[in-house]
Amino acid sequence: MNLSNYFEWELGVLKEAVNLAGLPSEVFDYLSKPDRIIQVKIPLRLDNGKLEVFEGYRVQYNNALGPYKGGIRYHPEVTLETDMALALGMTLKNSLAGIPYGGGKGAVKVDPSKLSMRELEALSRTYVRGIYKLIGPEEDIPAPDVNTNPQTMAWMVDEYSKLTGRNVPAVFTAKPPELWGNPVRIYSTGYGVAVMAKEAADLWMGGLKGKKVAVHGFGNVGSYAAYWISKFGAKVIAISRSRGSVYDPEGIDVELALKSPEILKDIRNYPRGQKSNDPDTVLYTDVDILLPCSLENVITAEKAKNIKAKLIVEGANGPTTPDAEKILYSRKDFVAVIPDILANAGGVIMSYLEWVENLQWYFWDEEETRQKLSSIMSNNFNRTNTYWNKLRERYPERLVTMRDAAFALAVERVYTAMKLRGWI
Repeated sequence: MNLSNYFEWELGVLKEAVNLAGLPSEVFDYLSKPDRIIQVKIPLRLDNGKLEVFEGYRVQYNNALGPYKGGIRYHPEVTLETDMALALGMTLKNSLAGIPYGGGKGAVKVDPSKLSMRELEALSRTYVRGIYKLIGPEEDIPAPDVNTNPQTMAWMVDEYSKLTGRNVPAVFTAKPPELWGNPVRIYSTGYGVAVMAKEAADLWMGGLKGKKVAVHGFGNVGSYAAYWISKFGAKVIAISRSRGSVYDPEGIDVELALKSPEILKDIRNYPRGQKSNDPDTVLYTDVDILLPCSLENVITAEKAKNIKAKLIVEGANGPTTPDAEKILYSRKDFVAVIPDILANAGGVIMSYLEWVENLQWYFWDEEETRQKLSSIMSNNFNRTNTYWNKLRERYPERLVTMRDAAFALAVERVYTAMKLRGWI
């Protein structure tokens, strides 16, 4: 499945979830299209004097449960269809998390590695000027995603505040702690992935201590997932970034890798272990747990045949294709794929906590915030697993994945909200 088919796949999963949950077919009809698509032109004067025009999107998918919520990514291969799929995913992720948000997603088709800091700032501010009339603390609350970060959010919240004539911290989340953010937010998605892995390992694998872990994509999500899962007692033995991978059966020093700019620039600069120019070698490592934390469609059917991990916890959005998932579940020793809408919800849950702080101008300390996040993630895992068991008992003759259960639970909450509001 390529990126252009990602939305089609997401709709297929949605339709199956509606059927599994026993909901009216009109629920699928309603949720198969977004509420609004915003497309903006972003003219940018480069440092060399040349004018380049970029394309940006903001997809506002569904707001039955609350304001639209979802990240903004900068990536050269992003498409409107991909953004729509991610916005639908956010609608269901926020629903499953039990937080008062609908779903949205934003993107700019750009390779940020080719832009200077000044150019990135100008790009970010121009993007905000294109969408600011349709976002706000009670309308649509963006956050970072692939290749964006707290500094990006600082530029954006400043631009929005200038346009509205007042400080509006709650319009963007994952801001720097010095600018109304919370220190937990920078690592919250990765932390949540590690919490999910711990919950699953405790339930199905006799605990996390000593379990071998591979991380595909040592970016923000993957690096912090690796850090926290090692803190929880697991052994990370393989990590990768876009330029290659590292394997060390004695264990990767995650803190060293996380704090070294040279290693983060090129993972092959890690001082120990076996190096490879292929990031995907990590997928085939003999480990107990695999954390795919890079981009969509990383685990294809062909690759799934060679994966040895018993548990996959999705840090990225949509890293496992449907055919790959079927192959994985056909293995007798395979436990589960913890789906993205459940596993990587730590970021948006933390965004919700930051948003609440901003609305009240009141702040929790880091430890208290992390405890709130961990509690919500653990409860979500247990609710989803309970529902998954019920669905498997209800449909013993067919394969029901944990993704099916998560989507069905999420759709039920959106359906209930739409029904109560008289939309359907």
